[in-house]
Amino acid sequence: MPDGSAPSPPASTVSLSNRAQAPALQPPEPGSLYVIATPIGHLGDLSPRAAHLLRTCDLIACEDTRVTRNLLTHAGSSRPLVSYHDHREIAQAEHLVEKLRTGQSVALVSDAGTPNISDPGFRVVRACRRAGLPVIPVPGPSALLAALCASGLPTHGFLFAGFLPPKSAARRRFLAKYRDFEYTIILYESCHRIAALADDLVAELGPTRIVGLARELTKKFETFLLGPAGEMPAKLVGNNLRGEFTVLIAPADYEW
Repeated sequence: MPDGSAPSPPASTVSLSNRAQAPALQPPEPGSLYVIATPIGHLGDLSPRAAHLLRTCDLIACEDTRVTRNLLTHAGSSRPLVSYHDHREIAQAEHLVEKLRTGQSVALVSDAGTPNISDPGFRVVRACRRAGLPVIPVPGPSALLAALCASGLPTHGFLFAGFLPPKSAARRRFLAKYRDFEYTIILYESCHRIAALADDLVAELGPTRIVGLARELTKKFETFLLGPAGEMPAKLVGNNLRGEFTVLIAPADYEW
């Protein structure tokens, strides 16, 4: 420049440099329960905030200590673990409330995804709320949202119903009840029952109803099967059916 001053940076650079910086990661608040979402497959989806809390909370409540210990290794954490799976969740909820009352911070995680969404953890959170203790969400991965946003099915509203009953008659009653529901319906299903559910979808909703079956989300063999329900039974044949499926059902008037 003629006056010796440095040239002005491009407008895009100025815009980036003026943006608010990410807040520094703070230590956990004493006596607080942190509900932390963890990866559903790809470990790179663990947020810096979640990893920081897994390293710094006094105690980590989890479903399966073996699964969570692998996650802690990835996050560089050696914090103690306590299991709260379905069979002992009520008793453990009270135990965790007592820990929180003494000022300890607790991280609540599930085996994968966001705790309490078709997973244990609800009773722990309820016990903390009833006791007037802080419950702090740490958002992140969720199989139902990952499947929905990448499916091409309507996203302006949806009903999430988790796992349907294992018996076909009960599943069909649910499908019949919501046959004309105006929003996308999202379900979870195990690999052992996905073929039977595919048959139920055809029987109750008709072969032209648009549906989606998603599995192994964020993993190497991530798969989306999308199209008319009548095509799904054949598409499942020959596919690797390992893992849990996220099932999406479009509204009856949706055109593919």
